[in-house]
Amino acid sequence: QVQLAESGGGLVQAGGSLRLSCVASGRPLGSYNMAWFRQAPGKEREFAAAIHWSGGSTYYADSVKGRFTISRDNAKNTVYLQMNSLKPEDTAVYYCAADSSLYVYRTRSEYDYWGKGTLVTVSS
Repeated sequence: QVQLAESGGGLVQAGGSLRLSCVASGRPLGSYNMAWFRQAPGKEREFAAAIHWSGGSTYYADSVKGRFTISRDNAKNTVYLQMNSLKPEDTAVYYCAADSSLYVYRTRSEYDYWGKGTLVTVSS
């Protein structure tokens, strides 16, 4: 099994930036496709971004495309989410997830391992 731990959340003004990190332990991160999901208050958890285990392909929700960048450093067992031009609607708990499938998915049910989340609050 792999354990995931997110960090980097906090309070930021609209237009600001944050970088989230997700550190894996238990197994090498390079075996997994990775994703970030987010859950706003009163809403369902939704896909934000994903990256292939090789780092060669990335995928984004339309709502974050052009503002967020997902990346990974398999040597450090870490995945990142750089968030720029943040908006109040980006306020959510952000979760890191891992999946060992051949393909990269955008659906929550495909991911086997989850972190506990980190809260991002964007003030207007």
